Order: sequence, then C-alpha cells, then structure tokens
Amino acid sequence: MADKVRKKPSFQNVATLAGVSMATVSRVARGQMNVDPAIRARVRKAAAELGLNLEERRKEKSTIIAFMLSNRDLLHSFQARVLLGAEAYCASQNLELLFMSHRYSPTVPPNEIHLPQILSQRTIVRAVILGGTNSANMLAALREREIPFAVLGNNVFGQWSPAEYDAVYSDDVQGAFDLTSQLIADGHRDIWFIGDTEFPWYARCAQGYRDRMLHSGLQPRLSELHSQDRDLGYLAMRSILSRREPVTAVFAGSDQIARGVYEVLRQSGLSVPDDICVAGFNDSEAMLMDPPLTSVAEFPEELGRYLAEFVFKRVREPDLPPQQITIPTKVIVRGSTRLVAPRLQESEGPGASVRTGINES
Repeated sequence: MADKVRKKPSFQNVATLAGVSMATVSRVARGQMNVDPAIRARVRKAAAELGLNLEERRKEKSTIIAFMLSNRDLLHSFQARVLLGAEAYCASQNLELLFMSHRYSPTVPPNEIHLPQILSQRTIVRAVILGGTNSANMLAALREREIPFAVLGNNVFGQWSPAEYDAVYSDDVQGAFDLTSQLIADGHRDIWFIGDTEFPWYARCAQGYRDRMLHSGLQPRLSELHSQDRDLGYLAMRSILSRREPVTAVFAGSDQIARGVYEVLRQSGLSVPDDICVAGFNDSEAMLMDPPLTSVAEFPEELGRYLAEFVFKRVREPDLPPQQITIPTKVIVRGSTRLVAPRLQESEGPGASVRTGINES
C-alpha cells in the first residue's frame, strides 16, 4: 500500500500529510486565492514530499497568459510592439495571449485593488504581463494573491524594490547618456532636455542626460513644464524661445515631444537642423518626420518576448529567484542633427552660449 502511495500520490494523501481537508488541497491546486498563505505553503510542502507537482496537475487546464495594459486610454505604438513581442513568444510555446486594459488608483491599498474577474482563478489565466503604467500597489496586490507576473520596469511609479520582482527594462538611462554624448561630440554645449520628469520614463532619460552633461562640465538645462507628448514639446520649446535661452540642440524625451518642438521651430522661422538640432527618444515616429529625427531606438518586441518568457518560467518554476534583464538601446543619427559650425567650437570655446532661438537685431 505504501508503494502505491509513493507511485501515485493523490490529493487525499496530500491532505492527510498536511493536516487539511481534500477540498483545501483542491483549492490550492486550482490556484484559488481564498486559502491562508501559511496553509498554502503547508499543502505545497506536503505535495513536494510526496512527489506530486500541483502546478503540473493544473497545467493542462489553461494555456492563457494575460497582457494587462494599465492606466492607458489608448494602446501606444510602443506598447503595441511590446504586445506583439509577447504574443510571438506565447505562440512559440503554444500559449494564448489575452489582452485586457485596466485602470486603478496608485493610492488604493493593495488588498483593496479590484482586479479583472478573470484573474481570480488561475484555472483560466495562469499569469499576467504588466504593460502600460503601473504603481507599486499593483505589484503588491498580485504578489499577495499569488498571481505570477512580470512587469515593464521602466514604467513603474512609486517606491518599489525591483530586485524582488520579475522585471524587464529598456536601458533608457544609458540610451539618454549615449544620445547626449552624440550631441556633445557634434559640438553642442547648450543642450536642453524636454520631458515631464514626474513620469518615471522621462525621469530616467533625464538622469542619463544630466549625468553626461555634468561629466562634461556642462550645465544641464531641463524644462520644468508638465504636459503630455506633442503638447509638452510645443509648450516647452515656445517657453525656451520666448525667454531667449541659449540653445543649439534639444533632446526631446520622446519622438512625440519632438513633433511639438518641430512645430514651434517652423512657426518661428527656424530650421532643423541648420538653426537648432533636435533629437528624440524611442524611435517610434522618427522616419515620419521631416527631416527624419535622430532618435534612440528601443527594442519593444524584445521587451515583450522577455516579459512573456519570464512569466512562463515563473509558472513552471514558482521558486525561481527573481528574474531581471535590461535590453540595450541604440542611437540612430538622422537628418535632424548635425555638426555645429567649427567657429562655435574653436572661437567661442566649450560652454559658450549660442542664442539661436530668437532673431536679434
């Protein structure tokens, strides 16, 4: 009889060893959240001792991974490409990807966050990819409810400990550093950064920009305006010109911001790149602009692929250490930037103020 138990352990064997009912074992195996964490741990330990893999018992019941776009009204082109990358990986593993959008407040306690109903039982959805914009309370909520997930780390608001989670990053800090280096190598000294640093992705770009400027002994110049995408580029550039600030190059925190910068410069009778050079970030619209925009290319499909791979590994091996990866970026130089005239480098010297924003008489 003992041999039979070792060869084919049942839920009843697990229940006896763990000191719980068979219904409790069944709830743990189905991934239901209405079981005390200590009891869940005891059931899993008993199952492991008996050689029963509860995850394997559930494996055939669901092949669905959820991609949850958080706190976004529309699917941004960047997020769409992340989704495509995740979808491609899921297809390669015979998994299905379910897209859903969800809005929540960053101030709600984790245990009070209302999740989509479909996530309440892992017999339907096995894990979640967190796209869009997320806050630390959502990470805590999913962890408390033992829902496996991976998150796009660049877009998380609030205080959190990235090393404790499965997170995928685009190396935007290094990308911003590299783009600023390119502009400095082109001879620019008065370089402005435009991006709303209340948002983590712009704050990270601003960090890379600021680090490179200070490393070169140059003064960082950051716009203090708060707005969205093209409007921010328009308002910030208009403000820089109206205050007659020294500027030869603008580092826009996104291609969308760069569009607003282009608009103002054209309205002001200024040429890109002859009067002011402009560079963007994310390379999502660069080739649609005239002249084509120098930008930092990210690789969103790769981000999506690794997000999907991480959650798949987490489902198969729940006790894996937290997984993190950072995907490199690449500066692509196009017609919106150029070498500045030699006289700016040689006659006026490093750090000279070149006022090209307003026609002066």
